[in-house]
Amino acid sequence: MHRQLRTDLNNFEKILSHTTAVAKEHLNQLDTLPPGRFISDIPLQDLPLKGIGAEAVLDYFQKNFAHQMANSTGPRYFGFVTGGSTPASIAGDWLVSAYDQNACGSNDSIAPQLERQTIHFFKELFGLSEAYFGSFVTGATMANFTSLALARQWVGEQRGVDFSNDGLCEAAPIKILSGTPHSSIMKSLSMLGIGRKSMIKIETLPDREAVDIVALENNLKEAGEPVIVVANSGTVNTVDFDDLEAIGRLKSKYNFWLHVDAAFGGFAACSEKYAHYLSGINHADSITIDAHKWLNVPYDAAMQFTRHKRTQLQVFQNSAAYLGDPEKSPDYFHYTPENSRRFRALPSWFTLMAYGKEGYQEIVERNCEAAHHFGELIKASENFQLLAPVRMNVVCFTLREIDTTMEAIKRFLDGVRDDGRVFFTPTVYRGIPGIRAAVSNWLTEREDMELAFEVITVVNQKMKLQV
Repeated sequence: MHRQLRTDLNNFEKILSHTTAVAKEHLNQLDTLPPGRFISDIPLQDLPLKGIGAEAVLDYFQKNFAHQMANSTGPRYFGFVTGGSTPASIAGDWLVSAYDQNACGSNDSIAPQLERQTIHFFKELFGLSEAYFGSFVTGATMANFTSLALARQWVGEQRGVDFSNDGLCEAAPIKILSGTPHSSIMKSLSMLGIGRKSMIKIETLPDREAVDIVALENNLKEAGEPVIVVANSGTVNTVDFDDLEAIGRLKSKYNFWLHVDAAFGGFAACSEKYAHYLSGINHADSITIDAHKWLNVPYDAAMQFTRHKRTQLQVFQNSAAYLGDPEKSPDYFHYTPENSRRFRALPSWFTLMAYGKEGYQEIVERNCEAAHHFGELIKASENFQLLAPVRMNVVCFTLREIDTTMEAIKRFLDGVRDDGRVFFTPTVYRGIPGIRAAVSNWLTEREDMELAFEVITVVNQKMKLQV
């Protein structure tokens, strides 16, 4: 064994203690570290010929890089719907690395059994029927990719073609219908060979991001062939929901695959106040829900669900002899894009076991109350204006100026970032440059939103003085 490897093996316990100390230093400052920052590109170094050992690397990392990490797991990071990491999920995630399981085999480790258990928890949490098969993937993009791959295969079956074996070369274009599709849907269409141009944007309801059901039905009539409908349960700008019950009723009249992108909106099911938004979700042929968003587990973790397990096997089966007969094997590498699969279900299992449905109901309702409070502060302000009603946990707003440009928004948000107390990202809503505040962290309280409003008010005043 290499000398340095032997040394680190003998000092493993000391290395783990040192690692814990580095993590504790960061986690103990979640309330004070800047949630956003600008870091210039660093000069690239050559690979060392001789290593310095794990403890020396920890020291070097702590001295040079640890203090430059963004505090995106803290209570005042509102840039993306990333959530944070609950204490239980961090414990689970650390053990994932320690056990280093390839969570694909069915009976050679408990790992895939715990994945199945965790998926069962989620089906109960989201009110999904037992007809759904589910698995973990890396994130919402890959969950959408997986589901649209099944939808593509289904369209082929309706046409009498096996796309998984014959490909798309001779195929007529596949039509995708959606009101406000997430950018990951477009990315998935590109990766799947369906093409971004296959997306047909359907009219939305007045002053809404939810699809107009009449317009959707008219397009289904006009299509006259099997198509894919992508419904949204929680749009990124305004957390708007398509009417899944109404779309489900259309399935009795038209032949289409219904995919529901509920990346973070699926967690509305945790609360009786918001669960009605998901009414009709069991009409879906496939569903995307993200765990590293509102579940507050570490990156990366998302789930895809489908009623069409056989179709999923057709698309993703791996025919290597050493992996066994895919028709008889329940192994996940026959059902997901990856053959090698990190045991990413464990942090979700830990946090669901630790806090239960009541814990997540409290997080969802507290986050939504905080977002609504922030929305009320924006509404009453002379400097800002809401671009849309606050439905759940996202506040979409802009500067109260006649000609607000994206350049002005970015300058404003740079000032907010450099203040060091809160962090937002820019957006565009109905052609208007704006700001999106996503509240999804388990630590966020009402007081954090009051501080956020104080910061944006001060920064706005500074910008006006500079002009």
